[in-house]
Amino acid sequence: MIKVPLRAALSSVRCFSTRELTEHGSDWARAAELTERASLYVHWPYCLRRCTYCNFNKYIAKENKDQLMTRCLQQETETLLQLSKVSSVTSVFFGGGTPSLAHPSTIAAVLQTISSRVHLSDEAEVTLEVNPTPAGKSKLEDYCSAGVNRFSIGLQSLQDEDLKVLGRDHSCDEALQTLDEARRLCPGRVSVDVMFGRPNQTLESWENELKELLEVCDDHVSLYQLTLERGTELFKQVQSGRVAVPGEDVTAAMYQCARTKLQLRGFLQYEVSNFARHDSVSLHNLSYWKGSQYIGVGPGAHGRFVPLGDGGAVREARTQTLEPDVWTREVLRRGHGTRRRIPLGRHELCLTNVNFIHEKCSFDRLEEVLVMGMRMTKGINHKHWKRFSPEMSLHQVFGGSADVKELLQSGQLILDDRGLRCSWDGLAILDSLLPTLLVELEKHVSPGPHRDHPDCRDGHTERTAGPR
Repeated sequence: MIKVPLRAALSSVRCFSTRELTEHGSDWARAAELTERASLYVHWPYCLRRCTYCNFNKYIAKENKDQLMTRCLQQETETLLQLSKVSSVTSVFFGGGTPSLAHPSTIAAVLQTISSRVHLSDEAEVTLEVNPTPAGKSKLEDYCSAGVNRFSIGLQSLQDEDLKVLGRDHSCDEALQTLDEARRLCPGRVSVDVMFGRPNQTLESWENELKELLEVCDDHVSLYQLTLERGTELFKQVQSGRVAVPGEDVTAAMYQCARTKLQLRGFLQYEVSNFARHDSVSLHNLSYWKGSQYIGVGPGAHGRFVPLGDGGAVREARTQTLEPDVWTREVLRRGHGTRRRIPLGRHELCLTNVNFIHEKCSFDRLEEVLVMGMRMTKGINHKHWKRFSPEMSLHQVFGGSADVKELLQSGQLILDDRGLRCSWDGLAILDSLLPTLLVELEKHVSPGPHRDHPDCRDGHTERTAGPR
């Protein structure tokens, strides 16, 4: 197996600092956007109770800590914006946990902190996840007044019995009332989350549920297959035989059924789990899949950006401290609760002998570009790939592989003048295609070891909060 170290491949490249960009015209200005803009994710860690299937970073609050949490979210937002040196935040997403438990004044305070530090357009997408309970519904208008302009409603199911099995604290009627109010306030900007592969669910019942969903939903639907996470109550129930879930063949049929029915109703699938009509895509989530910078604020939040304010020249994967009480103490003491930092690749913006602007990238960075990009139905176009891999085109990395050619010939993958992407059938089995692509990428780019930044404490692998 032949490996070409990226350092050697880029040895003849001349590099410039970000400050030099103004001397080189519009090309340099476009390159500077790699680090000047970011989306921002805010994690609200608290829930009223834990769903039976959930292993997200969430906690049941023993006392009201809204004021302290608000203060710390503002402080960490300010600190990380200063650290990143971004001049513009393109979108904001409040996730959790259950962010609809937060007071609207908390949302307003965080948005005010952002806009006081950087540019946040009045048209920027600001999304809030909502648990469709009467309490959540009652605050929707106040959230809009605070600056929210898009809602993501956690419907999960339109069957009351299934909601009970999942441990949800709302009924189907309550969810539909919340959805109706959200659509009134933000027409065309309301997404619903729906889960399939639920206990005792059949293909026929799923088809009926989809029919009902398509009568009441807005212009965005996110579909998620139920995953049995070790340690959850539902996992224990299934392991003990008390609860049965559909087999892989049935869940595969459910996914294809949903894709077909959504398409017939005018929804365009733009990512593995996401469908939109009338161009109502989630711009925030698209920024993840396109490999843009994002800043993670709050307990367990995950971000990826270049810490220019710290003299950094490397894009880092950053994880905030998980436990809220520990996180708040760290934020109060040092301005942020970053627990773990992993460098992903060089930041220097470079000018090659063909006058093309790009980043120097490690295997980790290219792996991210590949894995996230292939989730989109459009896949990875040549221009986007060249931005991160100027010396090795998509054809050079993947076109010569016998294994990849087999996937191309089977019609599961497409590599043409548009770029690399999955076919309709291939997208449904993306998880089985990615290992082949990653093996080929590794042959061309030598992966370096993951190393924590020396001034951070050692962390360990845990479920964090960030892009879904």
